[in-house]
Amino acid sequence: MEYLNKHSLRTEVKERLKSMDRMTYEHRSYLIANKLIHTEEWKNADVIGITVSHFPEVDTWQLIRKGWEQGKNMVIPKCIPSKKEMIFKRITAFNQLESVFYGLFEPMDSETKRIDKNDIDLLIVPGLAYSKEGFRIGFGGGYYDRFLKGYHGATLSLAFAVQLLDYIPVESHDLPVRKIITEKSVINCQ
Repeated sequence: MEYLNKHSLRTEVKERLKSMDRMTYEHRSYLIANKLIHTEEWKNADVIGITVSHFPEVDTWQLIRKGWEQGKNMVIPKCIPSKKEMIFKRITAFNQLESVFYGLFEPMDSETKRIDKNDIDLLIVPGLAYSKEGFRIGFGGGYYDRFLKGYHGATLSLAFAVQLLDYIPVESHDLPVRKIITEKSVINCQ
């Protein structure tokens, strides 16, 4: 099925995700997390950039906890809308987060320390829809597209299989992730 634009793709994938019941969501998130923590990218990373998930995105709360258990530095994005940019800050507890726009959680400035982009070993890039080549459609803000320019660490995305599409429009500024992990498979994109 071919789609004409990113807006229609976002709508289609959001509908697919909304149709997933909570038990299926939890089980699939668990399967994805289990695959991720056995990748070389996760094992070799000391500093991991990851968003705090918002249902129905793949659950990252369990991954943040797992990272802490393993002694990893878990860094969470904070958007700076006035500059249309994003920085990452290290959190050591969930109470260092605050709810910002759209109910998203970001690190509190007063409780967290900024981590340099070049110190992030693994960046888990969120999105709504993905191609098997690693291209993605995000949530429309362009923050990750801008952040990925000049980022040299490992990149991967976590997605439910229903988020994989045969066709995604690609623009000149789009940068693919190197790997996509779903509940069914690990896709090496490059």
